[in-house]
Amino acid sequence: MALLKRDLALSVRAGGGFGLALAFFLIVVTLTPFAVGPNSATLATIAAGILWLGALLSCLLSLDRILALDFEDGSLELLATAPIPLEGVATLKAFAHWLTTGLPLTLAAPLLGVLLHLPAEGFFWLTLSLAIGTPALSVIGTFGAALTVGLKRGGLLLSLIVLPLYVPTLIFGAEVARRGTQGMPADTPLALLAGITLATVALLPFASAAAIRINLR
Repeated sequence: MALLKRDLALSVRAGGGFGLALAFFLIVVTLTPFAVGPNSATLATIAAGILWLGALLSCLLSLDRILALDFEDGSLELLATAPIPLEGVATLKAFAHWLTTGLPLTLAAPLLGVLLHLPAEGFFWLTLSLAIGTPALSVIGTFGAALTVGLKRGGLLLSLIVLPLYVPTLIFGAEVARRGTQGMPADTPLALLAGITLATVALLPFASAAAIRINLR
């Protein structure tokens, strides 16, 4: 709990926290009507996909800060020798990132959906898909941060590593929201989205811990 509280405090104080992610999310949603036109029917059709893409890109903004601050001040080396397993540290880092980025984006998405004329039927499904899918974005992002920790200008490399891994989550998350908006059954993409999240939460903390150990040698 002490480590989680520390990470939450760092996320808020050191920049790259929920405020920046929400601001970027708002900018993406606000600029979309200028790019595709103000037609309500067109915006309603693409609203679910745009909101999911905006949430995904907003998550990218703070990924390089998940482990960078701990590496810079030497805390990461202390955590590697602490009684807490590195797998647990990686899980807590991902959870803290989700609390400061994924959760606020999930709560803000329905409000921003009004700007894109998202149909009323889609608000529940959009929120549900983001609530299930954004934890996977944080866990995958933590894995990418572990791979690039200590590298100079690793932010671009981190994005190149993480973005292809985000694609399945984006596909099924947007599909859940789209089908729910159109009144179609969304059970299959919802189950696949939940499976991706559960698999990443179960497996990637071990990969993240191994990457941290390698980078600290």
